[in-house]
Amino acid sequence: MKIGKVDLNLDFMDDDLQYSDGDIEEEILSIVQDNAVDLERAIEQDNRWPILYHFSPDRENLLEWYPFAEDCSILEIGAGCGALTGLLCKKARHVTSIELSYRRALIIAYRHQDKSNLQVITGDINKIRLDKKFDYVSLIGVLEYAGKYTDDPDPHLAFLKKIHGYLKNSGVLLLAIENKFGLKYWSGSREDHTGRLFDGIEDYPNYPENKIRTFSRDELERLLRRAGFTNLNFYYPFPDYKLPIYIFSDDYLPPRGLQYQFVENYDQDRILLFNEDRVLQNLIRDGKFGYFANSFLVTCQKGGEANESDICQVQ
Repeated sequence: MKIGKVDLNLDFMDDDLQYSDGDIEEEILSIVQDNAVDLERAIEQDNRWPILYHFSPDRENLLEWYPFAEDCSILEIGAGCGALTGLLCKKARHVTSIELSYRRALIIAYRHQDKSNLQVITGDINKIRLDKKFDYVSLIGVLEYAGKYTDDPDPHLAFLKKIHGYLKNSGVLLLAIENKFGLKYWSGSREDHTGRLFDGIEDYPNYPENKIRTFSRDELERLLRRAGFTNLNFYYPFPDYKLPIYIFSDDYLPPRGLQYQFVENYDQDRILLFNEDRVLQNLIRDGKFGYFANSFLVTCQKGGEANESDICQVQ
């Protein structure tokens, strides 16, 4: 199926597996189908969180700076409504975007219908058969859901091993995810996925029943190494990976006196237990910013299979 110049593949669509922000996605689809609508103008006229989240140009800050190799291929898993897809198409020779939801796949295709180097596939990545390998795989806000869609006793590890297999030798995984020990969660933001206060800090007492979880930096590093990834580089999108203003790293940590960007829970209420700016300055001074960053962006290379006996298992 063709939408503009985009190839939309429906061969793996499963109507029983849908992920959605609700009926507002019908409105989003109507907006992107109308070529005359300016997306930034749409944000100005509508203050609902899904509109801001899916249309904000700030989403591209996460990867706009990244030095993708020339003439590369990218597999985008969990493309959402295509907030990063257009950027990836500018950076790569070809982009394959996987999206579980048919409606979201339509949104991506209409939104980027002028991109001749884009293929959109709707379906579960665990059930889709791909006949090629890629230079890069992007996994933005997806790993936390592996327990919901991957049938394995250790779903996050199994999912990452599957991703490992889609990369060319020395290919690169780009992964973004919330930090369960993020400063905003200590201060009173609800856990982004469960809506429960302190859920991650308490190590998800209702997991695996709720099937969704995030990780600390140490847990995430061990998990990636167990899956066979090497040369891990941690970056710290600030205030988070969803709407980042800065991207910090271990080589370039935030300076003292950085103006703190208060983190709203746009889609749910929150409380404020302490002055987050003062705590942030204290963490920066003590060299603990990375451990309490609200989210991570990790880049890592495909390596060989990890030696399980040499790596501590994530509990």
